[in-house]
Amino acid sequence: QKECAGYSGPDMTAPSMEEMNKLIVEHVVKKTLRDIKLKSGESAITLYGDHTHLHINPSGKFIIGGPQGDAGLTGREIIIDTYGGWGAHGGGAFSGMDPTKADRSAAYICRHMTKSVMKRSLCKHALVQLSYAIVVAKPLSLSTDTCGTEQGALTSEDIANVIKTAFACRPGAIAISLALCVPEHQETAAYTKDGRKYFERRTRKTCRGTRA
Repeated sequence: QKECAGYSGPDMTAPSMEEMNKLIVEHVVKKTLRDIKLKSGESAITLYGDHTHLHINPSGKFIIGGPQGDAGLTGREIIIDTYGGWGAHGGGAFSGMDPTKADRSAAYICRHMTKSVMKRSLCKHALVQLSYAIVVAKPLSLSTDTCGTEQGALTSEDIANVIKTAFACRPGAIAISLALCVPEHQETAAYTKDGRKYFERRTRKTCRGTRA
């Protein structure tokens, strides 16, 4: 009651994680799917079944959030470290994170994915998005946006398939392919590795769109 201004009802205890996840599936996931109609006229709930993989709070409870957990400074630092506001960013920080964290390693590999497909003239413009769930190594999705600049008969989906074939996106595999475990703390204390000549030389071999 003290934490909810204007609420005068009885105090309640938060449900367990197991109960909460069941409620989310029934009242959020399934309800949303029932409200969506496919082009075939069927409800999207027909796509849901035992084959569906759901990751709901895979790391457990997330207790501290809002201003108590973040003051906004991290977000500004992220943009300075990465694309200067040009590319969309998911909000993952680099500071204090080693390459096993997708916040850092996935940002690096996305940059090299885009460089690879443009260097091999598959497109003139590319934005690559990777999505991860905490404690799940493989990315949940990979998508590309080439803004209609695909070359020849290629489509954005074709380019995404090239990227999926050519690059391993698990954080451990990224750390190996980009040699991210080499200690370079002083050189990368600010503005990360992107654009640094020594890092570009060492990772140039990752531009492998031709072979794909």
